[in-house]
Amino acid sequence: MKIWRQGVLFYLGGLAYCGLELCWRGWTHGSMFVLGGLCFLLIGHLGRVARPLPVLPRAVVAAGVVTMAELACGLIVNREHQIWDYRHLPLDLGGQVCLLFTGLWAVVSLAAIWMYDRAEKMLVDISR
Repeated sequence: MKIWRQGVLFYLGGLAYCGLELCWRGWTHGSMFVLGGLCFLLIGHLGRVARPLPVLPRAVVAAGVVTMAELACGLIVNREHQIWDYRHLPLDLGGQVCLLFTGLWAVVSLAAIWMYDRAEKMLVDISR
């Protein structure tokens, strides 16, 4: 895929992730833009593998991808728990992720799959 399309999709994912955070907790952090863009691209590419999964299993895998990406991001930029802190919730991993939210990420991933597929098709049509 052309690099400019990847850039646009990354940007859309970053905006969407930050928008979700603004709605959910009222503020966000710049690292969430990068994480959101990366997760959006990863979720989109799950549908482009040699044997793509159907939508529902793809959303479950995407939820795991988002959870692991959030954990990696947390270990890099949230070491002091200054951006987010899940230590007060059950099933947290070092306060960086809460496994209870993985189910929520599966639902959000359904929307992301739909959004990615539509946006990619529009970008392909525009570049013709």
